[in-house]
Amino acid sequence: MPILMIALLFGVMYFMMIRPQQKRRKEAEQMQSALGPGDQVVTIGGLHGTVANVDDDTVTLEPSPGVQLRFARPAIARVVSSADRPEQIEETPEAEAEVDSTAGTGPDLRKD
Repeated sequence: MPILMIALLFGVMYFMMIRPQQKRRKEAEQMQSALGPGDQVVTIGGLHGTVANVDDDTVTLEPSPGVQLRFARPAIARVVSSADRPEQIEETPEAEAEVDSTAGTGPDLRKD
């Protein structure tokens, strides 16, 4: 009976402590790997800045214009706002033809 209680205790500890911690660490790694220039971030020390450059292990932040600081990638605690990066969408000639064929067919709502 005591062995069963110990096993149950370890099971509860795993699901209540270890598993959520692994999930948070995985989410943090994904956030840090998705960093790009223009993102506004906060470091673990509370410094707010805009990402100027991203290397393999470091992130260069610009807390104010003309001031650049280098941080280790794990020092980024959270992303406040992401930069608008255009998605790499490969357009086919058919899609371009569709856009051209609908040009000028709608009503002109401009006020002159």
